[in-house]
Amino acid sequence: MAYADLREWLNALEGAGDLLQIGAEVHWDREIGAITRLAFSEGGPALLFENITGHRDTISTRLFTGGLATYARVAQAMGLPRQTHYRDLVNEYRQRLKTPMPFREVATGPVKENILLGDAVDLYQFPVPRWHHRDGGRYIVTFAGVVSRDPDSGVLNVGVYRGQVLNKHTIGFLLIGGQHIGQHFIKHQRRGEPMPVAVVLGWDPMLPFIASAPVPAHVSEYDVMGAMRGEATDVVRCETVDLLVPATAEIVLEGQIGTDPSTFMMEGPFGEYTGYYGGLESLKPAMDVTCITHRNDPILRGTLEGTLPGMLNENSVTSAIQRAAVAWSILDTNGVPGVVDVCVHPVTNGTNIVVAIKKFYRGHAKQVAAALWGTGASQQRYKHVMVVDDDIDIHDYAALDWALAYRFNAGENDLVIFPGMIGSPLDPSTRAEDNDVRRFGTGKWNRVLFDCTINWEFEPQEKWDGERYPPTVHLAQEDEDNVRRRWKEYGFKQELTHSAVKRGARD
Repeated sequence: MAYADLREWLNALEGAGDLLQIGAEVHWDREIGAITRLAFSEGGPALLFENITGHRDTISTRLFTGGLATYARVAQAMGLPRQTHYRDLVNEYRQRLKTPMPFREVATGPVKENILLGDAVDLYQFPVPRWHHRDGGRYIVTFAGVVSRDPDSGVLNVGVYRGQVLNKHTIGFLLIGGQHIGQHFIKHQRRGEPMPVAVVLGWDPMLPFIASAPVPAHVSEYDVMGAMRGEATDVVRCETVDLLVPATAEIVLEGQIGTDPSTFMMEGPFGEYTGYYGGLESLKPAMDVTCITHRNDPILRGTLEGTLPGMLNENSVTSAIQRAAVAWSILDTNGVPGVVDVCVHPVTNGTNIVVAIKKFYRGHAKQVAAALWGTGASQQRYKHVMVVDDDIDIHDYAALDWALAYRFNAGENDLVIFPGMIGSPLDPSTRAEDNDVRRFGTGKWNRVLFDCTINWEFEPQEKWDGERYPPTVHLAQEDEDNVRRRWKEYGFKQELTHSAVKRGARD
């Protein structure tokens, strides 16, 4: 199901009873962020702020956030039933990735209803929050689609990055060399020219969903958005840069990012996806906004970053689906057999990943980790890979803890460390000097595999029916059947929902 624009998506959420329109006056400085944090922690509705201090008479008076902060909303955005299970969301995402739908250029669209140039460019006309109390300033680019073009291939990239308002026409960006926009930046820098960019704020929910996903460099995210929506993405040409943006977007910021270090400006810190503040205030590339196009009465789209236990957000929920789906596809493409399930628990944003396999041979788990770590999708994800047998429910933390306790033995080569690899420069567990993006282009990770599969070097035991591990203490089927028949006779009032019968071939 394709949503024509952000407004149609808001109507759909309202129809589902999953949108809260906040008419009480709220302040852009920290209050919006605090409301959003508490709403996210309670699994609350998407939020539309309609009365923001200092923005009653500005170009934009409203801010929308939280549109993808739950699996139910993601399912609805994909045109699926809201109760769709996480595993089914992952598999549906995988299937749609296989059929990119090329975008199409159109002459014009609602995003061209207003065109601001020169002195009319004023970022303070938009209700940009300072999301966290230690943020370096107001962040207008949080869950936006940042469009850039590879100067060699011409392929358009749409990514999610962070951008801080520095003055009325300047945005400071954190650009990392391993990301697609970082690679574009380096290519423009080597040519001695600025990099054209466009920032899309508000459109179909597939914009931030796909822009934040690891799409291959040779594929435009617009094509993947078309596949996810089931309808081609209509785009229009920008006014001042050679880039294309959705025709029905709410707001587009056009401009150039200077590649000369003498043009860099102070940016940061910012409450990052790790749940910690990331990227201390330092000189970073800055975008000079040359044009703003917007719809009448435009709605600003933003989000609260920073994932904590019990406090998930849009990035954590969408990453859980994207990163699992992409990882599964990577394993299939690289010929890794026996993969039965892949899960990214949202609290880690894809930093940790769990893969369940039907084990075919010794070293199978190591093959899984090697395949994941050797791809561009692992730039800031898949730091820790845990591989388990197919009888482990990888969506259950207790099951994973049990597998780690009794199927993992560091002395039996179940622990593999791959040191000194590329990684996220925002990970606070890495020394600050190793996360110097200006020096190294990316962060530094020591990646780890936890092989929690049954060790095939153990000898099969006849007393265990030829298995390498002893049987578990699950009930025999006849014992459970007997007890279930007499359950109420024993005096129990609650119904039995859990089974204690053998599960999995290894039991």
